[in-house]
Amino acid sequence: MVALQRVGTTVEVRPTSFERVAGLLPPLDVPLTAVTGIEVEPHPLRTVTGFRLGYALPGVRKIGRFSRRGELSYVSVRRGQPAVRVHLTGQHFRTLLVGTDEADRLATTLLELT
Repeated sequence: MVALQRVGTTVEVRPTSFERVAGLLPPLDVPLTAVTGIEVEPHPLRTVTGFRLGYALPGVRKIGRFSRRGELSYVSVRRGQPAVRVHLTGQHFRTLLVGTDEADRLATTLLELT
């Protein structure tokens, strides 16, 4: 799964090799000043819609760039796993939606940093 971690004043987003290839997801460095909100999505597969550039197995896994109403989302989620949604401003992607088993802890940690 995509790794999110804070390094200095940025949030590093690092996809696995599979996610890079299947979802065409690049590694990102997002400044903390670009983060406008963070929330936990208990069922993230239901919330991902729009035009996709990447990989999707309906009801199981979604990886890639999803565009809806002119807003681009960076997505890597799977069934049965909650996700953290990070809202951004002034960046190529408007949201990051990353699945993790520790979504509540990660969201709390990121909220403390912003």
